[in-house]
Amino acid sequence: MVNPPHGSRGIDEILAAARARLRRLTPAAAHGEQRDGAVLVDIRPQAQRAAEGEIPGALIVERNVLEWRFDPRGDARLDIADFGLRVIVFCQEGYTSSLAAASLQDLGLSRATDVDGGLAAWRAAGLPTTRCSGQ
Repeated sequence: MVNPPHGSRGIDEILAAARARLRRLTPAAAHGEQRDGAVLVDIRPQAQRAAEGEIPGALIVERNVLEWRFDPRGDARLDIADFGLRVIVFCQEGYTSSLAAASLQDLGLSRATDVDGGLAAWRAAGLPTTRCSGQ
C-alpha cells in the first residue's frame, strides 16, 4: 500500500465526521416530518430507483446536482431552495445520504439531515414505496 498524502482522510473517517454533524432520522421520524412539510429528497440514480422503487412524494434530485439545486445563492437552484428549509436526504442504504446532507449543511442549510438506513430501512419499517415513476 502506498502511504496516503499528508492530511488526507479515508472514507470511513470522512463519513464519521459527516454523521457527527447530523441528527439522523429513523424512517418513521422522516416519514412524520415529510407529512409535516419537510422535503424528502431521493438522491439515487434512475437505475436504482427503477430497480428498488421510490418513496411517494419524495423529490428526486440525483446526487451529482444536489448542491447546485439547493444552494439558495445559485442560478440553478430549485424554487424551494432556502437556508431554513428542512431537507431530509436518502439513498439506498444511508451512506451517500450522510455525505450529501453534510454537504448541504456546508452550503448553509443547517437543518439538512438524512435517513438512517436509507430506502432499505424505510422499506423494512413497512413505510410506503411505489414502483419507479420513470423520471
